[in-house]
Amino acid sequence: MTKPAIVDSHCHLDFPDFEGELPEIIDRAVEAGVTRMVSICTKLRAEPDVRRIADAYDPVFYAVGTHPMSAASEPMVTVEQLVEIAKHPKMVGIGETGLDYHYTAESKIVQQESLLIHIEAARQTSLPLIIHARAADDDMARILSAEHKAGAFDCVMHCFSSSAELGTAMLNLGFYLSMSGIATFKKSQELRDIFAAAPADRILVETDAPYLAPQPHRGKRNEPAYTALTAEVGAEIYGMHYAEFATQTSANFDRLFAKAAVWTQK
Repeated sequence: MTKPAIVDSHCHLDFPDFEGELPEIIDRAVEAGVTRMVSICTKLRAEPDVRRIADAYDPVFYAVGTHPMSAASEPMVTVEQLVEIAKHPKMVGIGETGLDYHYTAESKIVQQESLLIHIEAARQTSLPLIIHARAADDDMARILSAEHKAGAFDCVMHCFSSSAELGTAMLNLGFYLSMSGIATFKKSQELRDIFAAAPADRILVETDAPYLAPQPHRGKRNEPAYTALTAEVGAEIYGMHYAEFATQTSANFDRLFAKAAVWTQK
């Protein structure tokens, strides 16, 4: 029986956790119905490696940015660099970028500068912005709202686990919220309630692999195949059959990541 197709909208296939195992990792994902996955580059110097993975595996696309926790330790990316990289046919998103004041609050000014560069690149390329937000809700809402008013862009709040207030503010801008394995954890009822209140046509699913494995694999290495486990919980949250939820979130992905939706293997 063919499993319903679903998308892992955010993973890190270039990380050393998967070294030497990528063919098996991707095969297991496809067997689980994960027919597409977006591997996220978190440092510009890693872009060639991430690109090679996307070139080598038909189901894999990629996005490029500087993670906010690396903004102060990596060379500042430029809009021109991101726009040039975006010419690759399988480069489909800008990021991940954003703000993380939990671990790296001391670099908040540099993080904000980096974020603004990524936003402008998203505008110029018409590719969606991929946002990491942790312990920075007020600045996140302020910057994204002001920048969107100054010039529209599309955006997904990756691995959304922030406040209901930030979630509502982002949805009001037309943005998307991405559901990770955190939504499957026993103590995440408040987060599940936030998702339940959000429109089903603004939800994506992801693994953030190798991190944040959903139940029953919590604490172990995550992988794209486990997208299906998070989607099972997502279907329960929305009172949908799994196939219906898979179809809905895949359509959402296609709408947001339009470049991936129209890509065909050469």
